[in-house]
Amino acid sequence: MTLLPSNDIQVRQASLEHLDTIVDFNIAMAKETEDKDLDIEMVKLGVEAILTQNEMGFYLIAECTGLPVGQLMVTYEWSDWRNAFFWWIQSVYVIPKFRRRGVYKSMHLYVATEAHRHKNVGGLRLYVDKDNTVAQRVYSSLHMSPTHYDMYEIEFATRPDR
Repeated sequence: MTLLPSNDIQVRQASLEHLDTIVDFNIAMAKETEDKDLDIEMVKLGVEAILTQNEMGFYLIAECTGLPVGQLMVTYEWSDWRNAFFWWIQSVYVIPKFRRRGVYKSMHLYVATEAHRHKNVGGLRLYVDKDNTVAQRVYSSLHMSPTHYDMYEIEFATRPDR
């Protein structure tokens, strides 16, 4: 667990006890950022998969005086060119009244510290909406740089039986 005394934010790896909080945060994030209403049972299965299958990734929870105020998920991408993993930062959410108070920075620094501790991590990556200049400034302030890559995808219909 990491404690930053200046703002009393504690960051730790999430466990199954945080399942409902993470589901709620994911639903709030999707509504806020994409105006999407997610299926709560589908989200619960997806979050539970990460919390119980460490090879997929992990969640962090940020707390202030014991109250969950933010989350972040890390997933792994193998790079054959580097013979190392990239850790992808995803599903970042901070409750509105705790934004701009160092919650994301605390989680980011926790991830960076853990990544350095693991000798098989080649770097951190994330994606950000091209119009989200506030987030871009935050990431730049944490020594992240834009890449020359654009993302493409084919989205398949989600299957609840997975």
